[in-house]
Amino acid sequence: MLGLANTWQRGFPLQPRPFREIAERAGLPESTVLSHFSRMEQQGVIDRIGPVFRPNTVGASSLAAMAVPPERLEAVAACVSAQPGVNHNYEREHRYNLWFVVTAATVPEVQRTLSCIEYATGVPVLRLPLLEEFHIDLGFDLDTGTAPRTGTPRPAGPPSEQERRLAAAVAGGLPLVERPYEAVARTLGLAEEQVLALLAKMLAEGRIRRIGAVIRHRRLGYEANAMAVWNVPDSQVSEIGRALGRDPGVSLCYRRARALPHWPYNLYCMVHGKQRAEVLRKLARMDALKPFPGAVLFSTRCFSQRAAQYG
Repeated sequence: MLGLANTWQRGFPLQPRPFREIAERAGLPESTVLSHFSRMEQQGVIDRIGPVFRPNTVGASSLAAMAVPPERLEAVAACVSAQPGVNHNYEREHRYNLWFVVTAATVPEVQRTLSCIEYATGVPVLRLPLLEEFHIDLGFDLDTGTAPRTGTPRPAGPPSEQERRLAAAVAGGLPLVERPYEAVARTLGLAEEQVLALLAKMLAEGRIRRIGAVIRHRRLGYEANAMAVWNVPDSQVSEIGRALGRDPGVSLCYRRARALPHWPYNLYCMVHGKQRAEVLRKLARMDALKPFPGAVLFSTRCFSQRAAQYG
């Protein structure tokens, strides 16, 4: 069952009956494949099956962090998670101990959500928007513990209104039915063929990184997950970031804005592993980053993990 999710993290069929194609390749009945995926979703092994959108190409987003007094952490985390635009919300080992991502249709909406969180909690929020991506969410091979590397084009301009509406409709995942694209099309007042064509176009243009199963690593034993950060001179960060993004042990890699004077770091990577020592070994081999001040923030608790919302 898990093999299906691992295999279909990418390349999910863009055709009217995608689960039938998967079933034919696996030598299983279509109903069995649908049942397997439904069970994995119910068990929390996979978050959803659907598109993973490239950051800031169909909406806006920002990473954010808060230094929350330990005795208030659970209450503040619950307040943050209750905001509809918050999709990931984690406790990490650091003075800045609460980390979350806010996604919305526009930058002003993201900023309004962050301001609401500050007002409701009385805790300042570090705003850490993405400036440059080096490697982001192309899946995670459960057999090797590595993420694949592949080039994708960069979208030439803003999305169309139809693309925005489609992104909002499928960001939470495709329905697990025989004809999922037809079901989405009905909600949007479009034809099934239009939905398939729009998804293919957005994938080709790079607005969609991949279409497939989104796996919850922690449920499968990958619990030693670290966000490593460094303060790299702006003149060097792009070159070093591109090299770091090619490392097979790095799941995600990107440059973000500093939040001075409190947060001087601008280069980030995520490393996933089953044991803490394994993650630290992967980080130790990154020789190019040893001259730069940095920090390693292991995640200790997941308060919220859900799909981004674009509308």
